[in-house]
Amino acid sequence: MQREIFENEHQLFRQSFRKFVEKEIVPYHEQWEEAGMVPRELWRKAGELGFLCMDVPEQYGGPGLSDYRYNMVIVEELVRAGASGVGFSLQNDIVTPYMLAYANDEQKKRWLPGMVTGEVITAIAMSEPNTGSDLQGVRTTAVREGDHYIVNGQKTFITNGLLNNLCIVVAKTNPDAGHEGISLIVVEEGMPGYEKGKKLKKIGLHAQDTAELYFNNVRVPASNLLGEEGHGFYYLMQQLPQERFSIAVAAVAACERVLEETVQYCHERHAFGRPIGKFQNSRFKLAEMKTETHIARVFVDHCLVRHNQGDLSVEEAAMAKWWTTELQKRVVDQCLQLHGGYGYMLEYPVAKAYLDSRVQTIYGGTTEIMKEIIGRAMGF
Repeated sequence: MQREIFENEHQLFRQSFRKFVEKEIVPYHEQWEEAGMVPRELWRKAGELGFLCMDVPEQYGGPGLSDYRYNMVIVEELVRAGASGVGFSLQNDIVTPYMLAYANDEQKKRWLPGMVTGEVITAIAMSEPNTGSDLQGVRTTAVREGDHYIVNGQKTFITNGLLNNLCIVVAKTNPDAGHEGISLIVVEEGMPGYEKGKKLKKIGLHAQDTAELYFNNVRVPASNLLGEEGHGFYYLMQQLPQERFSIAVAAVAACERVLEETVQYCHERHAFGRPIGKFQNSRFKLAEMKTETHIARVFVDHCLVRHNQGDLSVEEAAMAKWWTTELQKRVVDQCLQLHGGYGYMLEYPVAKAYLDSRVQTIYGGTTEIMKEIIGRAMGF
């Protein structure tokens, strides 16, 4: 379908990034899956070509493209290529907005240029072994001691967990103040006591370096406090809608990609003397998926316009996140079924899409949490 939300400069950007993906990512992604991470050199190459932190202002080394459509292109093209291990979107869509919104000028000068060039890879550490969706329940602490914070705790399920040079850590600076005692502390690689744990084994996203992080009496300069002390929970609530919307963007792109591949397969694969797409059940399933995917695309593109205008609400982002990711699970599962036994073979992209899709309804806030957000917005 023709998407009117994009203008000529976005299409040119897409062409440029697609060429980068085809040259620098596609030929190597399978070996990165086996290695469990992508190389740092890929980040530097992306930075050189302007594919990282596009909304960072020129004064900090960025192109100053404060238009989420560029971020959207990055997400869509990585999904189109099946490059599920490349963590650019975490840096572009999640960490950079925190830096732009809450970092002071000195911090921006210190951190943003390296993020733009790919020399600095970032992560954000929210989840803990006993704390997932309930961010108010984090146990990691950051106790003020003179000009430093002493950080202690453990984080898990952290994207860019092994590659990161810079990590925004959600910690309690006042454990007795509930959500008002939460702050964001930036921990840098090399600080004594900051340890990266084992690479976690997952059912999908094998090239993504998801890991545990440990903080053992890490002395972090007070100048690494992001924003104001005690405002961390508020900052998280402000920024989580973009993270959730980014996941929705990936979900719709995944539906479109796997459906396109399945339609082609249903034309080529024959059974009982005719293409399997000629059977009524196959046609009906394909028709249903095409319709629902189209609906999702229209809604997500509508949300993009609202987001660029600064009007995308918390509940709308939650709607987009839960509905598109649940749709992704359903579409990928049905597409695998249409592939028959071949759908279970990893050499077919639908099998990898099946494994990669399962986490979509979990990270960034589970489907259940999204529905809770929407329900509360309705006054319940």
